Amino acid sequence: MEFLIPLVSLLALFSVSESNNNQFCDATNIYGDSGCNVPSSVSSKILIKGGTVVNAHHKEVADVYIEDGTIVAVQPNIKVGDDIKVIDATGKLVMPGGIDPHTHLAMEFMGSETIDDFFSGQAAALAGGTTMHIDFVIPVNGSLSAGYEAYVEKAKRSCMDYGFHMAITKWNETVSEEMEIMVKEKGINSFKFFLAYKGSFMVNDELLMEGLKKCKSLGALAMVHAENGDAVFEGQKRMIELGITGPEGHALSRPPVLEGEATARAIRLASFVNTPLYVVHVMSIDAMEEIARARKSGQRVVGEPVVSGLLLNDSVLWDPDFHFAARYIMSPPIREAGHGTALQAALATGLLQLVGTDHCTFNSTQKALGIGDFRKIPNGVNGMEERMHLVWDTMVASGQISVTDYVRITSTECARIFNIYPRKGALLVGSDADIIILNPNSSFEISSKSHHYRTDTNVYEGWRGKGKVEVTIAGGRVVWENNELKVIPGAGKYIEMPPFSYLFDGIDKADAKYFSSLRAPVKRSMT
Repeated sequence: MEFLIPLVSLLALFSVSESNNNQFCDATNIYGDSGCNVPSSVSSKILIKGGTVVNAHHKEVADVYIEDGTIVAVQPNIKVGDDIKVIDATGKLVMPGGIDPHTHLAMEFMGSETIDDFFSGQAAALAGGTTMHIDFVIPVNGSLSAGYEAYVEKAKRSCMDYGFHMAITKWNETVSEEMEIMVKEKGINSFKFFLAYKGSFMVNDELLMEGLKKCKSLGALAMVHAENGDAVFEGQKRMIELGITGPEGHALSRPPVLEGEATARAIRLASFVNTPLYVVHVMSIDAMEEIARARKSGQRVVGEPVVSGLLLNDSVLWDPDFHFAARYIMSPPIREAGHGTALQAALATGLLQLVGTDHCTFNSTQKALGIGDFRKIPNGVNGMEERMHLVWDTMVASGQISVTDYVRITSTECARIFNIYPRKGALLVGSDADIIILNPNSSFEISSKSHHYRTDTNVYEGWRGKGKVEVTIAGGRVVWENNELKVIPGAGKYIEMPPFSYLFDGIDKADAKYFSSLRAPVKRSMT
């Protein structure tokens, strides 16, 4: 049956002002002349025709009609007038844009600030098929409100949609009250607790317990960076005493056992409180097995591997060139060969649920702050632009997962966990028009010379693979097509994320069952 879209006599046109063009060029500095003076999009109405539409639950050959940033229809044989922009997707896959659950843009850290901000990082992400990300707000002197306001300011030049997680770095009654404000008024439904970085972000078990209880009461998801910070501090001292000051000392000072211990501890404390837990950047078999064990027992634990942990191994840290080795420093560290393969298998079988990046980029000059002392190398690697391509090449092209699973782990599950599905993470009527068109027969190659970041290095330098994102549509606008990036500072929207996602369903009943099982207090005679 044909579906007829009424003709519209006048299309909404959106042009880039001269000042915006200058902003674009000045903000990027790396795109070259070809990246500037490119119109954003000519039509608020787009028909994607003839592709295979893939959702996490289903795929079908169908057309997708977009109007004013929203999907209006998904079905075969949609007919439109000549004045509607038509994109031919025959033989290609039409999928929800990626959602990256773990990024750090414009973040002040280890005496420096990440080189990618909310414009350059997002622009790169759009070129790679990611249309939304969730960044971590870092409190200012422990204040959540001050941190939130600082990040609102940082995000003013956003060119794609984004949300916020909030880090908790200390505990008092004011922080508890501010958490409530963040959830009820600011659209934040997740809080991160660092069990690492002693002396800066690290929290102790008492603070973690208080935070878990508060998260539960608010319907907010507790997240943990799981490494034993006290033991890491001891490991760092040990390496320095042994004269190991180069990048290899970073990995040696924080082995997988310390990630596994902290993961197990956080899982058990979350079980004690009976609240869901999200473990960020799962990098080791040790941590993965703790998550798998908890999930098998019925506990609500989400495990998030990141692309670097899935694909890279720590051999690069022993490279004699300091600058080469330092670019791979992140925490938890990239592990020895074997861990990544095991994490891929866990992702393929559902033991781990979604893929992030922990995108946190520093350039060569910033990384050189740690020459002579690996403890001073700013931690972080790139990934926002490469994630969708590398996950496709590694997991789908290799036959480890299906195309529907690809959509689930790169987009849909993130939208469900953070309670914005089906607005995001789906190609359904009424969903936001955040869409990618991927050609499984095209190839890609990664290079620092052609990527869209501000940083001068890329940890996936030279990687070649199959499956290329040829078109990205964000908010109903074509932002990546014909290898051209067409982005505008300020076009991105802040996405509020409501509390009590599906992970909280039934928590109250489990609590009631627990309380009724106590058979206490026992009435006793006082004589």
